[in-house]
Amino acid sequence: MLVAAMLLMVVASDMVGLVLPLMGEQFAASEAQLAWVVTGFLLVFSVGIPVYGRVSDRVGLRSLFRGALLVYAAGSLVCALAPTLPLLVLGRLVMGAGAAAVPVLSVIAVTRVLPPGRRGTGIGFVSAAGGAGAALGPSIGGGIGELLGWPALFWITMAGALLLAAASRVLPDDAPGDARPFDLLGGVLLGLAAGLVLFGVTRGQESGFDSPSSYGSVLASATAAALFAWRTVRSEQPFVPPALFADRVYVSAVATVFLAMFVNMTVLVFVPLLVVGVNGLGPGAGSLVMIPGGVALAVLSPLAGRVAGSAAARWWVVGGLALMGASTFHLSVHGASPAAAALGVVGVGAGFAFVATLVTDSAAGALPPDRVGVGMGVLQGAQFLGAGTGPALIGALVAARQAGGHDAVNPLHTLAAPAYSDAFLAVTLVAVLGAASALGLARRPTGPTADPVRT
Repeated sequence: MLVAAMLLMVVASDMVGLVLPLMGEQFAASEAQLAWVVTGFLLVFSVGIPVYGRVSDRVGLRSLFRGALLVYAAGSLVCALAPTLPLLVLGRLVMGAGAAAVPVLSVIAVTRVLPPGRRGTGIGFVSAAGGAGAALGPSIGGGIGELLGWPALFWITMAGALLLAAASRVLPDDAPGDARPFDLLGGVLLGLAAGLVLFGVTRGQESGFDSPSSYGSVLASATAAALFAWRTVRSEQPFVPPALFADRVYVSAVATVFLAMFVNMTVLVFVPLLVVGVNGLGPGAGSLVMIPGGVALAVLSPLAGRVAGSAAARWWVVGGLALMGASTFHLSVHGASPAAAALGVVGVGAGFAFVATLVTDSAAGALPPDRVGVGMGVLQGAQFLGAGTGPALIGALVAARQAGGHDAVNPLHTLAAPAYSDAFLAVTLVAVLGAASALGLARRPTGPTADPVRT
């Protein structure tokens, strides 16, 4: 059930990119207006993840999951019937509010239900579903969108309601028993800090980072983050316990997953733009380039779970990020043809399979049982914040380089589009930073002698 839900939510996130032109034709909307179909979903998604994680420390998983599925299905219905672009965006906001529960609650369920020795394998299967969704999302969006029209996509995502019965049977509904006060203000400030920075970088991509909507949002995000830090220090029961960030393994996991997702999602966004916009492939053919990478992620994620908890796990993560960096450098040099682009996507997917699975397992092993919800919520929030930040920042770089008309920085490049070569070279540097961050991961005891961070 968790695998099916994760698959559906990732498909919903990735499926609309290739049908935005169809929506633009129907609503006579600009690219900036259409961007809200994607940005609105990611914005609410990023804000909702840590909130769901914290609430799961107080409310049973079954009730939370069922409620989120109903919200998601309602948003899908609004999108399918939307007669105007504002209503479509509203539906995507509602979809994001429901979908945000799935990644974090899936990992929390695995962590609470499975013993430590099997936790990595369970996380691997959830990650595999995410990889399969990343591969299927563009294909479903491009194929069905061209064949049946974009509203058909949202009729399909309403299938999330069919998982309600399975959630009732599989998930426990016993509340963890956390009777501590819920720091609602802290949660709101954390959500605003994450959401506003994502909105700011997205507006910077569309209107320039010197536009008031961009730098104003970034400044507002910084203000919310400062207030969140103040609230965390002053509150007796803060939304995020400061002790979490005193643990080196957990901090390293948060930083690593943010940087790795920055790389992964940027490749998933810009390789289709390259092969469709530069090489002239149609949306359906362009989506086929992405399938091998998703298959690699789906196949290797369960295998990655087998080395979770071992002394070598950290080096598997470093190796995965090294493979991702080598693949993005390959895209910077040779990504002109669809075959070369597909090879680069395979390398990124294969590397990310080990990073996502093993980093999540390392973070879970660093958390005490009564902080699993909030800890995994922050981790998953960082992951999807990276997913929104990466394409926005790299998109701004591509736009600036295209406007300047300069040759590529990489002297080895063979791309017909120098701006894309520069983009993938920049992403390579991010992968290097991620590998350096992953060196902070270390083996944690997973048995009765474990000594996780306590508050």
